[in-house]
Parts: sequence; C-alpha cells; structure tokens
Amino acid sequence: MAVRFLSVTRRFHIDFCRLTPSAVNRSVVGLFSTAAEHRSAGDDCHGDDGDDDHSHSVTHVRALEIRARKLEEKVHDLTERYKRALADTDNVRRRTQKFVEDAKIFGIQSFCRDIVEVADLLEKVEERDGVQQLTQYLAHIQGRLQDIFTKHGLEKMSPVGSAYDPYQHEIVCHTPAEGVEPSTIAVVKQDGYMLHGRTIRHALVGIAVKTQEQ
Repeated sequence: MAVRFLSVTRRFHIDFCRLTPSAVNRSVVGLFSTAAEHRSAGDDCHGDDGDDDHSHSVTHVRALEIRARKLEEKVHDLTERYKRALADTDNVRRRTQKFVEDAKIFGIQSFCRDIVEVADLLEKVEERDGVQQLTQYLAHIQGRLQDIFTKHGLEKMSPVGSAYDPYQHEIVCHTPAEGVEPSTIAVVKQDGYMLHGRTIRHALVGIAVKTQEQ
C-alpha cells in the first residue's frame, strides 16, 4: 500500500513540505480517490475485452456448426447418388446378360430359316422319278446347302495336296504318295469346316508317305 502511495505521489508531483496538515489529508484522500478511479477504469477495460472474446468464440462456434451441417448434407447427397449409380449399374448388367443369353439362343435363327429350305427340298426327293432326275435334284440340294453355308461364313475345307495343320486336320491314316508330295494330305476321310476362319470341325485326313519302290 505504501509503495502504491509513493508511486502516486511521484506521478502527481506533490510537495508535502509546503502543505499544512489539513491540506496533506485532503491531498492524500484526493490521491487515493484518483488512484481508485484509474483502477476502476482499468477494470472496466478488461471487462470489455472479455465480452469481446466471448462474442468471438460464440460466432466461431456457430460458423463451425453451419459448416458441419453443410458437410452432412453434402455427404447425404453423395451417398444417394452412389446408391442410384449402383442400382443403374446393376440394371445395365442384367440387361446385358439378358441380351447375351438371347443372342446365344436366337443368334442362329437366320441360319435355321435357311436350312429349313433344304429340309423342304429333301422331303420332295421321293417325288423324283428315275436315277438321272434324282441325281440332278440331289445336286441341286447340295448346291443350295453350300450357298447357305457360304452366306453364314461356314466354309468346307479342301486340304488335299496341302501341308498338314494340327489346328485344322486330324490324321487317321497314311497312304502311298501317288500324285501328291510325301508328308502332304493325300486323302480326306471326312470334310472339315471353318466358321469365319475358325475351325469348328477338324478334317479327317490321310498323309502321303513314300513307299519302298519310290
């Protein structure tokens, strides 16, 4: 308390030697009053700073709450979009699977329509009289059948005289090389077929070999 009193007297430059006792008392009371006013003013300033800090904290919390709500709404929206995308993908997968199954079942319907014509021709074979007429009719059926095969990319192999190919041919016998080079295909026991360049049935062939006389 004495230290505070001395600091106040220094601040206001009071010369106690020239003051009367009553004046000294009045000066001391005035100094304490002035010091108290300054202290109160200082306390008031600190109180205002506390209110400002509290207000700033409340504003910051409210801003964070608003941002959190916006983020929750965004997450909800993205989740709904994800669910819809999954549902759409599943629908596309099912439709594609159905399309593939239908293609497997009905993909040969054009070929079937054409081959039915050949079946109709075969049913009329008995109506032909005579061997020559029957032979000509069968040749017509054979030609019509080959046209259908060509139309649908089905090709009969003609391997005689060509080199053996394990992807197209299957060796069933060996035969003397007469009119063909040795190790080439000399005879076809069963025709092979290719569909658009892919072997669907191997040709059963005989390979030409050299004889001792040769």
